[in-house]
Amino acid sequence: MAALLGENGAGKSTLLKALAGILKPRAGSVRLDGEDFHEVPRRARARRVGYLPQGFEPLFPMTALDLVLLGRTPWLPVLSGPARADHEAAESALSELDAASFAATDLREMSGGERQRVLLARVFAGAPEVLLLDEPTANLDPRHRIVVMRALERRAGAGATIVFSTHELDIAAACADTAVLLTGGRVLAAGPIATTLTAPLLTELFGVPACVTPVQGGRPVVTLAASAPPSTR
Repeated sequence: MAALLGENGAGKSTLLKALAGILKPRAGSVRLDGEDFHEVPRRARARRVGYLPQGFEPLFPMTALDLVLLGRTPWLPVLSGPARADHEAAESALSELDAASFAATDLREMSGGERQRVLLARVFAGAPEVLLLDEPTANLDPRHRIVVMRALERRAGAGATIVFSTHELDIAAACADTAVLLTGGRVLAAGPIATTLTAPLLTELFGVPACVTPVQGGRPVVTLAASAPPSTR
């Protein structure tokens, strides 16, 4: 699990869109198992890589289950609708994210947190090898943040690669294996959590004093001060 960290406008969403094939890099390349991602057939890409956008506003009536079933589209035969196995996969994804109770609810009637879990369930239903997630815990209450991160940890433990953006340093510190710190469209630092979530780097990244407390045998605890650091002029 890799966390993308940085202020608004740092390039986190743009990087995720490039990795997902939505944007084509103006320089460099995106590779999947050594192959240029843009040369991989679209259907094969959709089966292997799942993408969660930062926001989603439904334009017409759609239930949660209908949306999650769209995650099964890359696996369906041409001109065929979802079969029983597809419905089971969709229902299982909703259940894992504590969203089964509103499977028949219109997306427009849901809270932001409920809708966020349904959108993530759509990604889960497709069983991708790589999950690219733009702020997967946005709008979630504390309990459901834990539900989502534990679900992601299970997928990572089963062999999936997960790249997620977040503004929540506690989530990154608790769950990610590596982090990429982005500022102004460039990489400030990248590597294991122990070498990237440091007080000096996080202070530089966010412009406020950071405190990183090591935990014996565990992950660091990260906090940011409420005020900006004093001027060095």
